[in-house]
Amino acid sequence: MTLNRFMSTGVRRRSVLGGMAAVGAAAAMPRRIRAQETITLRWWSPQSSPEQLAAYETQMRNFEAQHENVQVVFERTSDEGYAPQLAAAFASGDVPNIVTHLPSFAVSDYWSAGLLEPFNDVIDMVGPENYYEGANQIYEIDPGVYAGTGIGNSAANMLWLRTDLMEQAGIDEAPRTWDQLRDAVSRMQGGGIFGAPLPYGRNSMTSLIFIGVIHQAGGQVFSPDLQVAIDSDETRNALEFYRSMREYCPPGATNYSWGESLTAFVSGATATGIYTGRVLINVANQNPGIADYIDCVLYPTVSEDVPAWTFNDFPSVFIPRQASNMDVTKQFAAFLFDPEGYIQQLHAAPGHVLPVLWTISENPEYLDNPIIERYTPQVDLMAAAAAEGYNLGWESQGHQPNVKAGEIINSNVISEMVQRVVLNDENVDQVLSDTSSRLEEIMGS
Repeated sequence: MTLNRFMSTGVRRRSVLGGMAAVGAAAAMPRRIRAQETITLRWWSPQSSPEQLAAYETQMRNFEAQHENVQVVFERTSDEGYAPQLAAAFASGDVPNIVTHLPSFAVSDYWSAGLLEPFNDVIDMVGPENYYEGANQIYEIDPGVYAGTGIGNSAANMLWLRTDLMEQAGIDEAPRTWDQLRDAVSRMQGGGIFGAPLPYGRNSMTSLIFIGVIHQAGGQVFSPDLQVAIDSDETRNALEFYRSMREYCPPGATNYSWGESLTAFVSGATATGIYTGRVLINVANQNPGIADYIDCVLYPTVSEDVPAWTFNDFPSVFIPRQASNMDVTKQFAAFLFDPEGYIQQLHAAPGHVLPVLWTISENPEYLDNPIIERYTPQVDLMAAAAAEGYNLGWESQGHQPNVKAGEIINSNVISEMVQRVVLNDENVDQVLSDTSSRLEEIMGS
């Protein structure tokens, strides 16, 4: 996925009427269902802010209005807790009908275990021509069959900056390299403000962010043919960089996960942040005093010779194979892309989850949003970065899909490696050897 390709295919300038007509086809997708008894569809997602819940309500009620005797209920999970919840559901057979907003590598894991329904029918209802080119490539685990689709894109490791603090510190340009980042945060730290909110806890955020740091060092966790490649000089450099940043992070960063890291920047406790575009809506709602002084760039790398590596978890939609009422379930999954509800869902946190349909990106109703209008350059940058993004399930264009990625993240083997070296000062060679062995065990299980 090159940036040029994104720009040429993702920002097509078709007529507004043509774009809206294509999107309008999604609204007409479901056929009316009549049943003697009430059909209940269960929807699980870890994304459940008040604004998102309001959007879900619109989507559920609009679908119900078109389908007699169908009721849709929403049940929230959590970013850290979805794995055991779904494991219990799959084991008991008491599964939800659809699950959204889990990372693509979780979908690959469940697909490889034979737990998911093929998603081709849903993609056909949405309209393959409405997606950005290559948007579903990551879900094509087996040739010609899709395990799910994206509910959106994300650029989860953007570097967020306080431009007012940069100006006070005499910093003229956003940092491009690690050395420049360390210099910037050291100059901005002080007066109760820390430099950065990097996570060091034993959790998924530390694992996922640090995988990005390995790539920003020029390394990789696995080779393209999925041999363990984490024991490298690049990983050693990544660990040393992460260790060097600890003094610029709040004391509580030892236990930081997504929520704590986000809050640290939004509240003004740190001069930089690392997160998706949810920063924008949270600043607007919680700390509008800094709204004119925030910006984002791609996260720095070890040197300008190493390209940026953006973590896109490819927030997903998938259907458990054991789900009841499969026909209407697939229709509801497709209905999630109906413009009214989908745009409201995207507007719940503008820039956080970005459209996977070009027809939505060009829809005037999507563009008519105060945050998107105010931060257009930042949203455009995140969209371009996400289009070129990767994750452990697909580390590069040259990598095979890694269906064990979800299991690896849930094992916390990566975050434990970080803690052992950075917090406990254990021997890096021994830790990398142990980590490699654990990764090989998981891959061979």
